[in-house]
Amino acid sequence: RPPISSILTTYSTCLSPCSFCQLLKALTPEENTHCQNGLFFQDGQRRVDYVLTYPVKKPGGGRSSRQSVQLLAENAVACSLRRGPHNGGEDLRHHQAQRAGNPSCPQSLPMADLEGGALNGHEDHKAFRREEFEGKLRDMGLELEKEEVTKIPGVGFVKIHAPWNVLCREAEFMKLKMPTKKVYEVKQSSGIVEKISSLVSKVLEPLHPQVEEHQPKNIKHLSHTFSREKQHFLLGSGVYTAAYPLHDVSSIHLLYEEWANYSVFYKYQPIGLVRKYFGEKIGLYFAWLGLYTQMLIPASVVGVIVFLYGCATVDDNIPSMEICHPKNNITMCPLCDRVCSYWKLSTACGTARASHLFDNPTTVFFSIFMALWAAMFMEHWKRRQMRLNYEWDLTGFEEEEDHPRAEYEFKVMQKSLRKDKKSHHKMEKLTCRDRLPAYMANIVMMLLMIGVTFAIVFGVILYRISTKAALHMSSSSITRNHVQLTVKTTAAIINLVVILILDEVYGAVARWLTVLEIPKTDKSFEERLIFKTFILKFFNAFTPIIYIAFFRGRLVGRPGSYLYVFESYRMEECAHGGCLMELCIQLSITMLGKQLIQNNLFEIGIPKLKKLIRFIRSKQGAFQEEERQKKLQRYETDHFLEPFAGLTPEYMEMIIQFGFVTLFVASFPLAPLFALLNNIIEIRLDAKKFVTELRRPVAARAKDIGIWYNILKGVAKVAVIINAFVISFTSDFIPRMVYQYTYSPDGSMHGFVNHTLSYFNVSHFQEGKETLDPLHLGYPVEICRYKDYREPPWSATPYEISKEFWTVLAVRLAFVIVFQNIVMLMSDIVDWLIPDIPKDISLQIHKEKILLVDHFMKEEQRKIHILEKEQREGEREEGCELIRSGRCDTNRLKTIALEISKIM
Repeated sequence: RPPISSILTTYSTCLSPCSFCQLLKALTPEENTHCQNGLFFQDGQRRVDYVLTYPVKKPGGGRSSRQSVQLLAENAVACSLRRGPHNGGEDLRHHQAQRAGNPSCPQSLPMADLEGGALNGHEDHKAFRREEFEGKLRDMGLELEKEEVTKIPGVGFVKIHAPWNVLCREAEFMKLKMPTKKVYEVKQSSGIVEKISSLVSKVLEPLHPQVEEHQPKNIKHLSHTFSREKQHFLLGSGVYTAAYPLHDVSSIHLLYEEWANYSVFYKYQPIGLVRKYFGEKIGLYFAWLGLYTQMLIPASVVGVIVFLYGCATVDDNIPSMEICHPKNNITMCPLCDRVCSYWKLSTACGTARASHLFDNPTTVFFSIFMALWAAMFMEHWKRRQMRLNYEWDLTGFEEEEDHPRAEYEFKVMQKSLRKDKKSHHKMEKLTCRDRLPAYMANIVMMLLMIGVTFAIVFGVILYRISTKAALHMSSSSITRNHVQLTVKTTAAIINLVVILILDEVYGAVARWLTVLEIPKTDKSFEERLIFKTFILKFFNAFTPIIYIAFFRGRLVGRPGSYLYVFESYRMEECAHGGCLMELCIQLSITMLGKQLIQNNLFEIGIPKLKKLIRFIRSKQGAFQEEERQKKLQRYETDHFLEPFAGLTPEYMEMIIQFGFVTLFVASFPLAPLFALLNNIIEIRLDAKKFVTELRRPVAARAKDIGIWYNILKGVAKVAVIINAFVISFTSDFIPRMVYQYTYSPDGSMHGFVNHTLSYFNVSHFQEGKETLDPLHLGYPVEICRYKDYREPPWSATPYEISKEFWTVLAVRLAFVIVFQNIVMLMSDIVDWLIPDIPKDISLQIHKEKILLVDHFMKEEQRKIHILEKEQREGEREEGCELIRSGRCDTNRLKTIALEISKIM
């Protein structure tokens, strides 16, 4: 239930007078036009700007109960209001300071009564509080009309209209920038850059939506802000069940045709129209999403080129050719105990060839490119955001200080009541000591949830180990030949299902933990909730991927001395093609699954399901859909829509996707392409949801995307480090480079596979760990090979780590340091070269300030000139009157004549 201040904000930022009744159409093309009747009061003139809903039941309770309820309601409403119809009212802190000395305020009442805990069951309590509250709304100048006999049983509606004088007053309180009469022409220079820009604009003209906001304009009004402060008052708890502004069908129809329609996926978004209808906060989200999607185009092109390069060179890759050679008779050690047997390296041919598609020399280039791409995206967004601030007259906008949340004020009152009466005059607040139990609970629960994520990953590891052993025991040769692919794919799908489930759980846990902290303001609440949700969902999505990339295959040990889990399951090891292919499979399934199932299917299905449930609960199920649309008014139709829950879920899914695109892009160069395809649909899907599935959100002003920018910047920085480690430790790029330039006899990659394989004497297996089928290949095996850098069994130090291992490790660490420093330096250079504020915008802002001052100075001079002229004309008339009456002396007449001569 949004506060009434948000209602007034909506009046002044989104709504317009009812001068276009004849243009009213249906909310969407699929709905019946009879719903337009609920857009106005019964007189057909005053437009419904906002709607409150409440349950309609028979009132109960006696006279004494009603009197006590009346006393509580009067006190609560009187102390929650901070501005009367004729004056600015008192400040909230002043009221809090005076509560101790005012026995009529709720602070002196029991806390349970304040929250309505003792009277929640009495409908007359809520009814009387509604009467008092609506009376205050009328005192504020708002016009109300009630509808209790509706087509929805048990639901009453309060329709609210804001007259023009109320809109003007609230606009002044909010310090909205309003255009002045002064206009000026925005002149474009005639340089070569501007000519090229004009040519590009003409070429891209078909991509712009057919709305007025995107037509080229060269005339701009000077704007000036108001200066008075805005104050707030709140709706009573539990008195109303919903509060929402009605959809403006004349604008929503255009938005549906040019924005929320899949057939216009190739066009730019009408951001100006979106901002005008939904407010700046939602407009900035869609502007950011549009820019992010646009920036994915070059990243997708480069990623596809990298992938195609791998496809084109796979037949020329010497390591994979050596593995796939039919004469290759290298015998490999078993991949598991007892049930697994010896195998030929040539059977890993398919995995080795597939790994080359993603693990090739262009991988390093692509990682550097994506790091610079992320830096350019952040800089481009800052410039785009500044341009939007200028176009939307937000350049001088400063967010107002948030007023305390109701929960925070209630806790402060509880704390005050526990103090002595002598301390009531002091301004109480919640300190770190008061929040210490909540902070401890947050730390413990966050660690517990992260531990649950690790436990799930560990459980999937056990699944892979046990399933691999079971499949190797299968009597089907087809099953045994596809063990690796089956285990990898099913494990990735299980991880995806767990991630989708835990995402919902973690979202609820993060909200509960944030409520425990009792943040003071709504902004603080939102930022803390976003941070907790991001941390939990980030670990949930990326922990399985991090395990495969950096830990799997590195804790295995060696044949004869393997590491075990619970003394029965041998630790996993990577196939000869490396873990990069499995990392790619895990990343692709998780990314595509989250996008298709969570981001798209859930966004479409869940709102429709909730709408259906509300429709059934309202006892309207007997009506057919068409008949229902004919009977319901517009405010009743909007009642069945899903309430707007904020932009956090929308941003969160895109931030997680941004992580998939940047963090492990070295192992999956097609990630930007899949993200681009998803976002093209996502923009229209979100647009359609806002237009057809959600109640109209309360418009809110904002000049940036808030904490999300810092999260994006942090992910981009971490991506550089992670990609450096992926290239260095997960892929074979460093071992191949070390071999070619250090150990290769002829400077080529011939012999690389044999160089990376160590020797093991099968007689050194621990008792009970040897294979049950030693003659699986048709001959006895005495020496098998395994991937590692260790001394052979015939050396003086058998199975010890060889010097080649330390050489490769040193180069890997050096590569990580050099890579991340070079890339971060290049990112800083990009940040330094690209100014945050576009040059043309800074010049226009400076020019507007000069013109505005000049305009005001001329206006003041004009007014002074008019006043002086009126004064002199008055003196001339006085002189003429004196001459006619003959009542003036000679000196006085000379003085007046002199003044007249100056005027003439």
